[in-house]
Amino acid sequence: MKNFNVALLQLMPEDSLEGNLKKGIAACRKAKEMDADLALFPEMWSTGYHIPENGEGRKAYSVSADSPFVQTFGRLAKELDMAIGITFLEEYQPLPRNSLCLFDRFGNRKFLYAKVHTCDFGEESRLTAGDDFYVADLDTRQGHIKIGAMICYDREFPESARILMLKGAEIVLVPNACPMEINRLSQLRARAYENMIGIATVNYPSGQPDCNGHSSAFDGMAYKPSETVSRDTLVIEAGEQEGIYLARFPIDELREYRRHEVHGNAYRHPQKYHLLISEAIEEPFLRADYRK
Repeated sequence: MKNFNVALLQLMPEDSLEGNLKKGIAACRKAKEMDADLALFPEMWSTGYHIPENGEGRKAYSVSADSPFVQTFGRLAKELDMAIGITFLEEYQPLPRNSLCLFDRFGNRKFLYAKVHTCDFGEESRLTAGDDFYVADLDTRQGHIKIGAMICYDREFPESARILMLKGAEIVLVPNACPMEINRLSQLRARAYENMIGIATVNYPSGQPDCNGHSSAFDGMAYKPSETVSRDTLVIEAGEQEGIYLARFPIDELREYRRHEVHGNAYRHPQKYHLLISEAIEEPFLRADYRK
């Protein structure tokens, strides 16, 4: 596989589910014209990252994974012969979830991922957190590739990308809805570098509250045989404006790099990391709003 092309749909949401459905369909069609293998939406596209305060409002805004909204993108994936990662406020008990459904180019659901690290210090305390990370074997026109996913705040925990790498992910999808500045971009660059994986992040454009575009992709390859010094792993960084940005990941190069470089799971000592699975939290990290 020479390249795996991910269309980052840096779109401004409409003011209704139907509006987001229509705009999302049009964006996917455009992504196909750009030769994308996969089109990825920003975080919680169905609502434009809106989480109502009261229970009735959340119920009205949430949709199930089998809803017409989500399933439309499954059918569209089959029609376009292109994978689609659609994000939505998922109907779930006792509280909705912040979810991503990945459809392959045949319209099959490969996984349904719910955000594990919900922002419980804010409005996501009104959501149910996910309980696992998933990796799927995605059949593309050029061959198979292992795809994983994490959502926004998940990236701030090295464990998220690490688990996805250990499960075999080669590319990790990251729907996002927050200001992408130097530190958050540095986190993504680090997750790609330390795990030798590609990371594709899509954000809402400037004009959406608390967002500023700068969707990005990193290929995770710090070195190339033809170069004598380390290189920037950045594949693409969008500006602040609405648009569709194509990230081209050189998969054959990435696979060869992973076969001989020193990161990822090559030299780890997990038997020495027992403290990482301890549930103890002490000062200065105690928070009254923390949820397990």
